[in-house]
Amino acid sequence: MSKNLRLNTMAEFMDLKNRTIDRGKALSYNPVGQKPPNKFHAVMCEADNIKFRSKKERKRYLELKALQAAGECWFLRQVPFYLPGNVKYVLDFLVFWKDGHQTFEDTKGKRTPMFIMKKKQVEALYPVKIIEG
Repeated sequence: MSKNLRLNTMAEFMDLKNRTIDRGKALSYNPVGQKPPNKFHAVMCEADNIKFRSKKERKRYLELKALQAAGECWFLRQVPFYLPGNVKYVLDFLVFWKDGHQTFEDTKGKRTPMFIMKKKQVEALYPVKIIEG
């Protein structure tokens, strides 16, 4: 596009505004009101009026809920760990088992470098071992 691009109508402006550049490929159209897909292909979903960031997290929640109903455990969701530098790591599930031990569980579809770094920091600062599911 040239520097002296002129938009004659509001429709042309909105059309350009709604386009996104996909790493050197041709411009693609992104309809207004639609969120772009998650870059890791996670799908937001819901169970018991709780929104989950992925189907995998929802599935683990339903498994733990069934175990809790059977009296095997009880659990907490979205447990924060505070790290130096005003950084927060949020664990998906803290599970307390009937025999007295606890497990720290995080459901991940993809291990990002940020997750690996934060996990190492949490395990170094707190007496926990995070299980990836």
